[in-house]
Amino acid sequence: MSSTTVPPDNATFQLPPLNFAISPVPQHLSNKGRHIKTAAALIIGDEILNGKTLDRNSNYFARFCFEHGIQLKRIEVIADDEAEIIEASRRMVETYDFVVTSGGIGPTHDDITYTSLAKSFDQGLVYHNETLARMEESGKHRAWVSKQSEEQRTARKRMALFPDAAEVIFVASDIWVPVVRLQGKLCIFPGIPGLFQKMLDNLKPFLPLPPEEERPFRLQVFTALPESSIAPFLTDLQKRVQPEGIRIGSYPVLQKGVYVSLIGADRGRVHQLGVEVEKEVDGRVVTEAEAEAKRQLGCQ
Repeated sequence: MSSTTVPPDNATFQLPPLNFAISPVPQHLSNKGRHIKTAAALIIGDEILNGKTLDRNSNYFARFCFEHGIQLKRIEVIADDEAEIIEASRRMVETYDFVVTSGGIGPTHDDITYTSLAKSFDQGLVYHNETLARMEESGKHRAWVSKQSEEQRTARKRMALFPDAAEVIFVASDIWVPVVRLQGKLCIFPGIPGLFQKMLDNLKPFLPLPPEEERPFRLQVFTALPESSIAPFLTDLQKRVQPEGIRIGSYPVLQKGVYVSLIGADRGRVHQLGVEVEKEVDGRVVTEAEAEAKRQLGCQ
């Protein structure tokens, strides 16, 4: 038996782990004063708009931006439509420092993100040899790969057909799919949430993120009072702290109470205001973990 014989696909077969090389991190990212300030997300897919698929990626990206001190300014969901992708991508790249797209990079007829973005920025399309090699390596132990027709193999190779001036960044040793970056700021991601999340997190070393001291801090106070009862106080408080760059928000939980959110860069000042809010709304400070647990239970 040849050592390259492909084992059958079945539940008991364990695929060998992948161990691809990660792209080198550019040194210039350490330059001070040149970091990402604003961001936008372009979620692409008919399946999102018709309700078949729940978009989790924009929420994950929003949290990523908040945690790293980036102001997420816009999230758009558009169809698998070339004209819409071209218009939205050009506008976002012109306006924001960091743009991500999610979806539309698979092997089927409606996966047109790479093609549309190439047209958006006046580029051709070219197969990326290293991506093709990694794709081949990742599939060589899967029986279905060896059984594909020429037409099916060509469709699979479309996932490595990139805009010809793109920067290709391999961010994970166990994922053959790269992050494809255009115009130095638009990053193309898969729509699969598990891949999107892992690849976004692993992209951090390749991004000029804001320094720690410029990242916001959020404190939450929960009160059982109705939102209308605390509205006058919160209105006055926001006017008072707005010059300090502190934002106040309120988020009601049906028949339970209200979360008051205080966000600012100065942790000490935010904590100080949290004490005041606790007193004025007869509430208590809650942890992010506690608030998240309530969200997961559907209470928010």
